[in-house]
Formats: sequence, C-alpha cells, structure tokens
Amino acid sequence: MEVLTDRPEDRLVPGARLYLEGTQDALTITEASPVPDGRGWWLTFREIPDRNSAERLRDVYLEIDVPDEPRRPGLWFFHELEGLAVRSASGEELGTVTEIYRAGGAEVFVVRGPRGELDVPGVRGIVTELAPERGEMIVDLDALALDARPVEDEDYVRPRDRRPKKQPKPPKPRPAAGAPGTGRGAGSKAGPSAATGPGDATASG
Repeated sequence: MEVLTDRPEDRLVPGARLYLEGTQDALTITEASPVPDGRGWWLTFREIPDRNSAERLRDVYLEIDVPDEPRRPGLWFFHELEGLAVRSASGEELGTVTEIYRAGGAEVFVVRGPRGELDVPGVRGIVTELAPERGEMIVDLDALALDARPVEDEDYVRPRDRRPKKQPKPPKPRPAAGAPGTGRGAGSKAGPSAATGPGDATASG
C-alpha cells in the first residue's frame, strides 16, 4: 500500500479500521509493517482473506475517521480545503478546489473554473496564500502559467494520476470513534489527511 500519511506508525496499527472511500465498508488491520526497501507498508485485513480478495482494493483510496487530536498551526485536512475559492493576486476568479492529490511529495490542488480544470501545485511561489478561515486560496497567476495546464489539453498528462473515480459520499460523517487516523479522504495508498500551508511539500495526518 502506498502511504500518504506522514505518521503511518500511528495510523496503521492492528485494530485500526480503514474505509473504502466514500463508503461505510470497513477493513480492520490485523498486521502492519513498513516495506524494508520502499516507501509503502504491508497490511493485512481481517476482511480480506487472500490475494484474490485484495484485488478489489487496487487503486482504491482508503479513509479513516478524522482524529480528535491537536494539530500544528498551518495544517489542514484535505476535506477542509476542498471547496475553497481560488483567485489570482489581482482578483481574477480561477475557480474552486474540487480535490487534492499528491505528486512527487507535494500536494496538487485540482481547480475547476473559467479556465477549465487546472492542476495547481501547492508550493511556495505559486500558492501565495492559503486561508481556509476565509474560504479562499490566492495564487500567483504568472507562476501558475508556467506550471499548470488545462486538463482538457490533449497533450497534457497529469503526473502520477492514479486517482480513482469519486464514490458517493455517505449521508452523515462518521464520528471520530477512536480509530487512529488521517481525516476521511485518505487513500489506498493509505490516505492523505492534512495539507500544509503554502510552500510546504508534505502533508500531515
């Protein structure tokens, strides 16, 4: 499993439950250990008895409940950033953050708006201000033009695009019930959780 949390030793422990993205289908971890020569983790689940059964999890994001724990200033869960209005420094409306994924160790914001769908790297110099409390993100449009292209461009290939199709969200959020974890929205690969402020390359959760 590709790990997207920076605290796998806390999140991926026997007894913890992961959920198929957007569903109530739970998987209970029975064994967990880091891959010796890689960045991933080996996991076994009580509900997955063999390799064939595990095939249904290929390219599927897994989530856990949002933990009730202190958070460092300047960190947010991915779901707290989805829906932010995105504007240029001059005030041009660029759209809304529709989802977030990670590529090359940095978060990438998928923004849909008047210019189509853009991949906006969450790095210093492009995202100049990230203000969830105001519901907005400010980007440097000149820098963005160098690093983001409309997804509709037939020559464009999104880096490491392995995001599965979005699943319907459950009607009510699950309360944080003691399962150690990253916020809901984490993935198979084991879950993005909290994005950092502008300029930081790693997520926390």
